[in-house]
Amino acid sequence: MTQLPHPALPSPRLYLAVLAAIVCGALFGALDAGHAVQFKPVGDAFIALVKMLIAPVIFCTIVLGIAGAEDMKKTGRVGAKALLYFEIVSTFALGVGLLVANLLKPGAGFNADPATLDPRAVAGFVQQAETQSVADFVLHIIPKTFTDAFTGSGDLLQVLLVSVLFGFALQRMGDAGRSVHRFVEESAQLFFAMLNLVMKLAPLGAGAAMAFTVGKYGIAALKPLAALMGCFYLSCILFISLVLGGIAALAGFNLVKLLGYLRAELLIVLGTSSSESALLPLMQKLERLGCSRAVVGLVVPSGYSFNLDGTNIYLTMAALFMAQALNIELPLGQQLSLLLVAMLTSKGASGVSGAGFITLAATLSVVPAVPVAALSLILGIDRFMSEARALTNLVGNAVAAIVISHSEGELDHNKLRTELNAAGGKGRN
Repeated sequence: MTQLPHPALPSPRLYLAVLAAIVCGALFGALDAGHAVQFKPVGDAFIALVKMLIAPVIFCTIVLGIAGAEDMKKTGRVGAKALLYFEIVSTFALGVGLLVANLLKPGAGFNADPATLDPRAVAGFVQQAETQSVADFVLHIIPKTFTDAFTGSGDLLQVLLVSVLFGFALQRMGDAGRSVHRFVEESAQLFFAMLNLVMKLAPLGAGAAMAFTVGKYGIAALKPLAALMGCFYLSCILFISLVLGGIAALAGFNLVKLLGYLRAELLIVLGTSSSESALLPLMQKLERLGCSRAVVGLVVPSGYSFNLDGTNIYLTMAALFMAQALNIELPLGQQLSLLLVAMLTSKGASGVSGAGFITLAATLSVVPAVPVAALSLILGIDRFMSEARALTNLVGNAVAAIVISHSEGELDHNKLRTELNAAGGKGRN
C-alpha cells in the first residue's frame, strides 16, 4: 500500500518558524492592539485553507484504508473499540474537571450579582445551543446528498459516514473497483501535495491569530478570572500527564517524547486556537510513527467529534465555576447529572474555536439554577481557554490512534521508537 507523503517542510524548521511567529504576534498585539486586531482575517484564512482540504483528505484516507483491508470484521472492530475508548477517556476528562473545580473552587469569592448579568452578550451562543436537539444531531450526520458532505456544513461526521460507506462498497467490488481505487489513491497524493503548500503558511496564520487574540482581549482581561484560567490549565496538564501518560505507558511509549515529536502541530494549534488546523499533519505524523493507515483514518476523524477531552474538562469546570461565582450550591446529584449530560452534548463539537462555548450553553440546561446569562462571566477569556481545549483534544486523539493501533497489533514499535528518539524527546521509551 502506498504511504501518504510527509510534509515537505521539515518539522524543526516549522516548529521554530511557528514559535517565532507566535511570539511576534503576541508582542504586536500587546504593543499595538488597534492594528493587531485587523490581522484576524489572515488567521481565519489559514484555518479556512486547511479546512478546505480536510474533507477530501479524510475521504481518501478512510476509503483506501477500508478498501485495502482484507478483513471487514476487523475494520468494524476497530470502530467499535475506538468508540468505547473515547467514551471511557472522555468520562475521565469530565471527572477531572469536576474534581479540580470542587477542590480548588475557582469561583469562590467572586460574588457575582445575577441581576447585573447581561444575557444579550451571549444571546447568539444560546440560540445556537437551543436549536440543537438529539434528533437534529442524528439527522445532521446524514448529508442530503453525497456531495453535500463535502460542500455543506463541513461536519466531519458526514464525511466519515460517506467515506465508510464508499470504502465498504469499493472493497466488496474487488477487482472491478481497481480503477476507482487507483483514482482515489492518486487523488490522496494530490491533496497531500496541496496540504504541503498550505502548511508553509502556518507561521503566518498562527502569528496573525495570536496578534488578534492578544490585541482584542489583552492580557489584562485575564486578571479577574485568573483562578479559573489557572484551574483549567492545571486540569488539562493533570489529565494529559496522569490519564493520557498512564495510557501511553501501558501501550509501551513515552508521552513526553510524543509531545516533543508533535511540537510543531501543538504550536500551530496554540496560535490558531483550533485543533482542526493540525488535523491533517497529525494524521501524516501518526502514519510515520508506524500506525496503520486504516486505524489512523478511522480513529482520528471520529475522535475530532467523539474524543474531545479538553472540551469535556472545560464543560464541567466552567459550569461549576459559574455556580460558585453566583454562590449557588450544586449538590452531588446535580453535578453527576451535569457530567452525564456533558457526555452527550460534547459529542459532535468541532475543534474550531467557539464550539466549546456553544456546547457549554447546551449543557447548562441540566442545572436551571444557574442562569444561562452567567456565560457572560467567562466570555472574555473563552478565546484563551479554547487554546488549552484544542491542545488537549489534539494530544488525546494522537494517543488514541497509537493505543488502538497497538491493541490491533498494527503498530510498528521499532518505527515508533526510532521516530520518537530521533525527534529528541526525553525520557526512556
